[in-house]
Amino acid sequence: MAKCDICEKSVHFGNNVSHSHRRSNHIWNSNIRKVRCKVNGGTQTLHVCTRCLKSNRVERA
Repeated sequence: MAKCDICEKSVHFGNNVSHSHRRSNHIWNSNIRKVRCKVNGGTQTLHVCTRCLKSNRVERA
């Protein structure tokens, strides 16, 4: 469930490359936190990435 409700940042796919240059699949998950936020005068729990939290795109409850 690594997807931000604000900016919709999600997983990134790529390859792990070893020293001998063998490649294997790899997934990088976003740094998602479950946060209680103020939405339309009430509180709601949202899944928010840490970049959105640091840039104050979300007002915490």
